This record gives sequence, structure tokens and C-alpha cells, in this order.
Amino acid sequence: MFGTCFSGHAFARLRLAARCACSFSGHASARLRLAARSACSRAGRARRSASLLALFAIACGTLSVPEEQSLGRQMAGETRRGLVFVYDPVVQGYVRGIGESILRAAGPQPFEYHFYVVEDDQINAFAGPAGYIYIYTETILAARNASELAGVIAHEIGHVQRRHIANNYNRQRNTQIGYRAAVLAAAMLGGGAAASAAQVGGGLAAVAYLNSFGREAEMEADSFAVETLPRAGYDPNGLVTFFETLQHESKGETTDFLSSHPATADRAQAAREQIAAHPPDPGLEVNDNGRLEIIQRRIELLVGSRPAARH
Repeated sequence: MFGTCFSGHAFARLRLAARCACSFSGHASARLRLAARSACSRAGRARRSASLLALFAIACGTLSVPEEQSLGRQMAGETRRGLVFVYDPVVQGYVRGIGESILRAAGPQPFEYHFYVVEDDQINAFAGPAGYIYIYTETILAARNASELAGVIAHEIGHVQRRHIANNYNRQRNTQIGYRAAVLAAAMLGGGAAASAAQVGGGLAAVAYLNSFGREAEMEADSFAVETLPRAGYDPNGLVTFFETLQHESKGETTDFLSSHPATADRAQAAREQIAAHPPDPGLEVNDNGRLEIIQRRIELLVGSRPAARH
């Protein structure tokens, strides 16, 4: 994730929730089984208990493309309940257009991609399972040119294309099991309202957890972006300069984006070396004839201006 995507202190809270979910799945299974047995006196609760117990029997197999598609749809619904989106068709169309140009350059994909703009004053972006890409408004406002924004979007597509989210799911499947078990337990013990609350909180925590990438995955996503951006018509140096933008904007503090996608010096250097080894053709797009600036002004009108100058 270039940023995973949650505002202010929310990302830290969601990561804590994810860890709690993981602990929940490891230590509370006995209590859940007891609750399930107690609920079996009624037919409806018996069915929910069976579903609950079945979750703990899931083997840690490889997450298939259809399974990731199903998970992506589920989590997309939960992010719609937990985040604020910009539905302006001009802003949405601009981000989607950049994403689709990158996808055409990348070649055939197993997923149908969806691009969303999240209203938030943090520089962040993240990828959900199966090609759901979320870009924060502050990321768009912070971009100094179109190639920087394209670099962010390409990086997030890279996580999906390289199956990093699926790999995280396979390694950390107990988190998702714990989350689903929590929802079922809430339904059994607290009714529909409690289940609904657990569904939203657990779902966003799971998204945050699945977007926690290591150095190798981050560099693979960077490499995908550097390789693909020139074929899409964008200068790949935009990815490198966005690292610099992040450092400038953070003013020494760790932002949500940096905490989930640390912009370390070795990543920036690796990207520079990859670009130097395969110099892109001259004339690639850095600016897009003022279109980014128009979108930035439109966002400011829709959600408010930033208190400080961007550049």
C-alpha cells in the first residue's frame, strides 16, 4: 500500500483492532465454541453456531483468484460503510483514467479493477483484494505533477498484480477467521446491531492488516510501477519524486502512508537504478496540460482547501 488508507489516528486504531482480531482468533476459540453449544437450543442459533465452528476448520490453503474476488467484493462493501468517498464524476473519472491507462500497459489481468477517491486529509492510498484501489484526496492534492499521482496508482496496482494481498491473506488467515467469528458471535450474543458494528470495524481492520507489506513486497510494487509507467506514457521518475514529496510533507513525522509503505532511501535508490538501467524514452508525460491542477482545484471546492501551500 502506498499509504493504506485510513485518516488521522484511525489507521493506528485499525491496526490495533487487527491485532486484537488475531489474538481473538487464537485465544477465544474455546469461549466461542462454548457460546455456540449454548446457542444450539434454538434452530436459528444452531445454524449460526455450525457456521462459527466451521470457520476454525478452514485449512490454510492458497487463496484462489475467485476467492480473492469474493473477498474483494465483501471488503469493498465494508469500506463504503467506513470511509467517506468523493462521488464527483470528474474527479473519479480522472483517477480511473490514469489507472486504466496503467492497466492497459500492464497487460491481461485476472481481476476487474475499481478506482475510488476517499475524502481524507492524510496522504494515503491502498489496494483492496482483487483490484479495488483507493486514493485519498490529500494524495491527489500533494502530487506535484501527473507522473507522481500515476506513480502512486501504479504502485497500488502492483500490489494486486503481484498477489501481495493474497499472500498476506494466506499467511495471516487467522485474522480473517477471527473477524468472521467475531461477527457471528456478535450475532448470537448481541443481535443484529452488534453484528453490524463488528462487521464494519472488523472489515476495515482486516483491510489495514492485509495492506501491511514488507520491504520485499514494497520494492516489487515499485519495480512494477517503474516498468509499467513508461508503457502507459508516464515518466517513471514521478514515483521517485513522490517519495521526496512524502518526506517534505511529513516534516520528519511518520504519516499513515509512510508507516504502511515506508519510503526508505534504499527503495528510492532501487527505483533510480532501475530507471537508469532502462532509460525511458524522452517526452513521457510529467504534466498533463494542467488537467491535474484542474482536478486539484475541483477537490478543494468540494472538500475544502488545504491550510498550507502544496509546493
